[in-house]
Amino acid sequence: MKKTEGRYGSRLLTASLVILLVLSAGFSVFNYIDSGRRIGDLTNQVSTLASSVQSLSSKLSDSNAKIISLTQTLSELDSGSSLSDSNRISLIYEQVKDSVVLIKSTLPTGTATGSGFVYDTEGRIVTNDHVIDGANSITVTFINGTILQATVVGADPYSDIAVIKVDAPAALLGPLKLGDSSALKVGEAVLAIGNPYGLADTLTTGIVSALGREMDSASGYPIVDVIQTDAAINPGNSGGPLLNMRGEVIGINTAIVSQSSTGIGFAVPSNTIVRELSSLISTGKYDQVYIGIQGVDVTPSIISAMGLPEGTHGTLLTSVTRGSPADVYGLKGGTRYVLVDGEYTPLGGDVITAADGLEMKGLYDLILYMQRNKRPGDVIKLNIIRGSAEMVVSVTLGTRTG
Repeated sequence: MKKTEGRYGSRLLTASLVILLVLSAGFSVFNYIDSGRRIGDLTNQVSTLASSVQSLSSKLSDSNAKIISLTQTLSELDSGSSLSDSNRISLIYEQVKDSVVLIKSTLPTGTATGSGFVYDTEGRIVTNDHVIDGANSITVTFINGTILQATVVGADPYSDIAVIKVDAPAALLGPLKLGDSSALKVGEAVLAIGNPYGLADTLTTGIVSALGREMDSASGYPIVDVIQTDAAINPGNSGGPLLNMRGEVIGINTAIVSQSSTGIGFAVPSNTIVRELSSLISTGKYDQVYIGIQGVDVTPSIISAMGLPEGTHGTLLTSVTRGSPADVYGLKGGTRYVLVDGEYTPLGGDVITAADGLEMKGLYDLILYMQRNKRPGDVIKLNIIRGSAEMVVSVTLGTRTG
């Protein structure tokens, strides 16, 4: 009986071991199969990542190639190495043409067209105020034919500058660089790009004919510091960029003077644009300084008629606007009309010879100095001659309102 129980226990132990071995083997097989699946999944993921890396590498390579190409282009434009004038012009045109747009304004009286250029990647576009003034709606057409509605961000009729905005894909928004217009020289080559007569993406070339010109504006106040060029500027060019030979914007094409449609062209300088843009974007306007004087440049005939010291330069005040800063701070206009140089001129007013210690040879110098250096609320110290006395009058400048 004991032997039988021993054999039974031995068989039970053997069976248990066999079952354990089978279970262990099954578990191992399961683990092997599961591991194989996971290895397969990992292999697929690695393959996918490898493809992504290859795609990114390709894109980076393309981007690097474009950066290298652009760097070389900029270097060539800056140095002028072995580039003919025609090649340089073509190169500039290719670099900037996508950033110049056609602007159409729907007015109560019809439709007006003009040009503009991309200022930043937020969709802001710089143009002339007179291109969009009074428009019920504005559309912007890019070189690829994309047409978008635009809204006005800000405008200054006194400088004929406006900023509009479109909601455009990033690919369309290649900002142009604003150059330093104060570095321009007469005779320097310039390019004008715009849409004359609605003819899109037209390039004309010329030179800087003169600097520091004065131009009438729709506001009734003169625009100062204007660039004169002989590059062909026609209706529809207004608002487009005037470029130097480095592809930088050095002005906004704004007007022509001619018996026909072509003639002497004018552009508002880039330094005026730079000075105003921040305010136009943040507040929708730019506050111009105001003093409230009218005057003429001192001539030898005026010196003689008023008994001024020989060699006097400056501005004779012919009138002072009532209630203006000039009036409030005591400047005096002419008191009697005298025939001078063939014209009746009000004499007897103050003669301004300097501002903030700087000589002002004429009215234009004074206006230009205030435009460039002063803002409403600033104080300007004017050296004046009143009768036989010389004095300094401090005037707190106001804001132009009309």
